[in-house]
Amino acid sequence: MPTSGQTIARLGIIAAILGAAVLVFAWVAGFLSPERISGSAVADVLQAATGKVYPGFRRAHAKGLCVSGQFEANGAGVAVSRAALFPRGSVPVIGRFSTGGGNPLATDGRNVFHALGLRFALPGGEEWRMAIDHTPIFIVSNPADFVALQQASVPDPKTGKPDPMRVKAFAAAHPETQAFLAYMKSAPLPSSFANGTYYSIDAFRFVDAAGVTRPVRWRFVPEAAFNALDKAKLDSLPTNALFDEARSRIAKGPLKWHMVVTLANPGDRTDNATVLWTGPHREVDVGTLVLDHAATEAAGDCRDYNFDPLILPRGVAASDDPLLPARSAAYSASFCRRTIEGPHPDAISQEASR
Repeated sequence: MPTSGQTIARLGIIAAILGAAVLVFAWVAGFLSPERISGSAVADVLQAATGKVYPGFRRAHAKGLCVSGQFEANGAGVAVSRAALFPRGSVPVIGRFSTGGGNPLATDGRNVFHALGLRFALPGGEEWRMAIDHTPIFIVSNPADFVALQQASVPDPKTGKPDPMRVKAFAAAHPETQAFLAYMKSAPLPSSFANGTYYSIDAFRFVDAAGVTRPVRWRFVPEAAFNALDKAKLDSLPTNALFDEARSRIAKGPLKWHMVVTLANPGDRTDNATVLWTGPHREVDVGTLVLDHAATEAAGDCRDYNFDPLILPRGVAASDDPLLPARSAAYSASFCRRTIEGPHPDAISQEASR
C-alpha cells in the first residue's frame, strides 16, 4: 500500500498534469494573451464570411476528398533533419484534397486555391501533419489581418455577396494582399489536383541529429505534367469537376509528388508567409509522396482528422511565423464545432440541401 506521502505526491503529479492541460487549452483559446487572436475568433469570422453554417463541415476547406498512400523516403532528408519521415523507407499517409472556402456545395469552377492535407504515421507513434496549398504565398502576414479580411468579405444581406468596395479598401491598405490577389488573377490554375505543386507556405525549422537548426520551407512537385484550366470557361465546369477528375485519375494509377526542401539563406524572412524566398537556394529532394486510393469523406478516413500544421515530429519545429499558432488554434476550434454537430453528408457523392 502506498504511504500517505506517496499518495500526496501522486495527486500532486496528477494535478500538475491537469494544470498543464488547462494552460494549453487557455493558450489555444487566447485567454492568456488578450491581444492574441483565438481559434474561436477565426472560426467565427470564417463562418460569417461564408454566409451560413454548414453543420458538420470544416469552417474552411469545407469541400474535400479523402486520399491515401505512402511516402517513400530516399534517405537524403537525414542530412537536414532527424525526423522519422526521412530515413530510407516507406510510411503510410492519409490525405485530403480540398478547395478554398467554407461552402461545401460550391462549384469547382472558381478561381480559388487547391489544397492538400497530409497525415504521416511515423515509426514510434509520432505523426506529422501538413496543410499545404498550391499557392507559394499567403494572402496576409498575420492573424489580425486575416480576421479583418474575412470581416471585409462578409456578404451583404441585401445582395448575398461581399461588398467589393470593402474588400478593395482592405487590399489598398495591404500591399501583400494586393500581391496575392494579383497572383491568383494572373497565375495559371491547375487543371487537376494531381498536377499542382503544393507549398508549405509558412517557414519551419529542421533540426538534424547533431542539433543543428535550419529554417526551411518545402513543396511537393508533381510528376504529372502541368495543364491549366481556362479561366474564361470556369463557369462551365461541372460542380464537382476537380474531385471527379481526381477519383478517375487515381483509379488508373498512383499520383506522385517529390518533396523538395528549400533551406533558407541568411536574411530570408521566416516570420512572413507573404514573402517569397528569391534567388538560388540549396534544395534537397527527400522522397516521393504516392497517393493510390481515393474515397469520399463518408467512406474515407480523412474526415475526422484536422491537418494541424503544428502537429510535428521530433526534428521539425515551428518558425516565428505568427500564422502558425493561429492556424493551429483555428483548426482546433473548427474540429470541436463540427464534431459536436455530428457527421456531415458527403458533398461530392450525394445532394445536400442548400
